[in-house]
Amino acid sequence: MKLDVLAGAAALLALERVCYVWAWRSPEAFRSICAGPRGLAANPTDALRALFVGFKALQIGVFAWWCLAHGGGAAWPPGAPGWALAAGGLVIVVGQALNLGVFYRLGSVGVFYGNRFGYAVPWCGAFPFSFTAHPQYVGTVLTIWGVFLVLRFPQDDWLVLPALETVYYVASAWFERPPHASRDLAVTGS
Repeated sequence: MKLDVLAGAAALLALERVCYVWAWRSPEAFRSICAGPRGLAANPTDALRALFVGFKALQIGVFAWWCLAHGGGAAWPPGAPGWALAAGGLVIVVGQALNLGVFYRLGSVGVFYGNRFGYAVPWCGAFPFSFTAHPQYVGTVLTIWGVFLVLRFPQDDWLVLPALETVYYVASAWFERPPHASRDLAVTGS
């Protein structure tokens, strides 16, 4: 594995998670940057939506860079087993179903932290939130694992970026929990 590529990929992929954690934990600071003279957008949820598109493009670019750097210029590993392609495809479909379910249930304002910016976003307990507390993060991580099953398995590096992204998304979920969550867990013993 190429450590310089790993370091670059880790730094670039961390940008998205750091930005979202910052917007979640400091919504007023994020709002003030959005509304500034050279602001991102008039509305902080619109700014996060624009950043989302940019971060997804960056993420895809990093994944392509990784595959090409470790694949000797080829994006697809020769001799990949059919089961890996099928399993990867299935995992991608499940991940995207969770992501689409989040957008369907919450709408764009809800997905892009509207509740943190003062919008009324009702609590949702229906699928996919009945499946997991963080269906968008789970869906994204599943999609990433599926992509690397398809594009890099059985190469030695196939699990490096999915594992890194899993750590990033778990950390994001932890940092984006309500401030009282740790206390509530300690009190209830859950």
